[in-house]
Amino acid sequence: MNHDARQYDPLTIEELGRNAAQALLRYPHVALPPPEFDGVGVYTVHYWGDFGSYVNLKDVPIYVGKADRIGARTLHTRLAEHARSIEQAENLRLADFTCRWLILDQVWIGLTERVLISEYRPVWNDVVKGFGNHPPGSGRNRQRRSLWDELHPGRAWAAELREASMTRGQILAAIADHRNMSL
Repeated sequence: MNHDARQYDPLTIEELGRNAAQALLRYPHVALPPPEFDGVGVYTVHYWGDFGSYVNLKDVPIYVGKADRIGARTLHTRLAEHARSIEQAENLRLADFTCRWLILDQVWIGLTERVLISEYRPVWNDVVKGFGNHPPGSGRNRQRRSLWDELHPGRAWAAELREASMTRGQILAAIADHRNMSL
């Protein structure tokens, strides 16, 4: 009889990352953006509205991110940036979004973000990429508009970019495929 299958090491890197991810998800949802606070770590963004392709995503994050540089890019800074992007989108309402965050030592941030993305496969991380983008620097304005900006137009700087690699219809089909695979 093989007893190896019952081995468990709570101190493996993967298990420690899962523990941090579970700790984050035990915190209550807070309106986006949250009140000001300081720290680096990981966060989730959750959608509660009625945008067709995102209906029934209420139990899972729509986006997972991190802020791992002490200084200008704190968790609160990133969440406030995301709130501004959502406010600029023509077909989303900021009131439909909440967030969670967990302040972590820098050594755990990347691992915890990877665990959350792997576990929940958030639509804005896996399919509709580009939510966390910033305006391109000089000389890079010939790049393509992100899929997020194609599906959720409104950020002025993104309108100046070339068309996205997929049409709106193709993006919606990719979301449907993603959701069917995630069930």
